[in-house]
Amino acid sequence: MAAFSDYLEAGVLDHTLRGVALSAPAAVYLALFTTDPTDAGGGVEVADSAYAREDMADGGAIASGWTAPAVDTDGYAVTNAKVIQYPPIADGTVTVTHYGLFDAATAGNLLYHGAFTSSKTLDVNDVMSIAVGGLKIILR
Repeated sequence: MAAFSDYLEAGVLDHTLRGVALSAPAAVYLALFTTDPTDAGGGVEVADSAYAREDMADGGAIASGWTAPAVDTDGYAVTNAKVIQYPPIADGTVTVTHYGLFDAATAGNLLYHGAFTSSKTLDVNDVMSIAVGGLKIILR
């Protein structure tokens, strides 16, 4: 299950209870982490010369990269509607344990974060890939 970042928690509360506008991000990017990014946006993002956050849009539109929210056994959920594939690892072994969804390709605001069901150790030339429906964001 995904958790809201501090940034998103404050934004939703401001929007729903104080009437402060919460702008939709122009894009959403999936970042891979070797430690938990936490609500505050810490953690250690993968550092590899071939690595870059993956744009979650499919065909240029954010919504096309995700399924519509639907009732799940744990709440409301969306899943990725496209295969997410990173370039092969170039510099050495890395173990991916967590993910974060950001509003920018670099830096930016962390929106959601969570742990993968199981960690994935990638060696040089290994490719991190997430099948359609393999990333589920659940809110309850």
